[in-house]
Amino acid sequence: MADDSAKSPRGPGKPLLLAGGNPQIPKGDGDAPVQAFIAAAPGWKSDVARRLDSIIVETVPNVRKGVRWNSPFYGVEGQGWFLNFHYFAKYVKVTFFNGSSLDPMPPVGSKHEQVRYLDIYEDEKLDEEQFGSWVRQASELPGWSGS
Repeated sequence: MADDSAKSPRGPGKPLLLAGGNPQIPKGDGDAPVQAFIAAAPGWKSDVARRLDSIIVETVPNVRKGVRWNSPFYGVEGQGWFLNFHYFAKYVKVTFFNGSSLDPMPPVGSKHEQVRYLDIYEDEKLDEEQFGSWVRQASELPGWSGS
């Protein structure tokens, strides 16, 4: 069987980078797969992801972490997932699964009534105070219970 990691521009032994620069990380629970995802991200996206992860952990100290569908997920045990993020070619998309209940609502709407997004571009500064507020609020709401 061929070693797909050799196709990655990051070199042998590194995860394959999928569309938008998303590292192909196996589904897993805990901090380790999330940190592997963050470390394998290309360039500025890894820096943004590290800061997002740090703010989430500071805001929700007992946050549950996991990787699903090549994206890191964050949740509260017994409440489900409240947030994930995914890389696109020109931005990082943060998904708040119950985002329409946040005040103020994150700026980008979705075809799903409850979901709201925050798109972070390379040349934009993250409003860390607002992001932390959304994380705190989202962690207190029922989350998405998908596997």
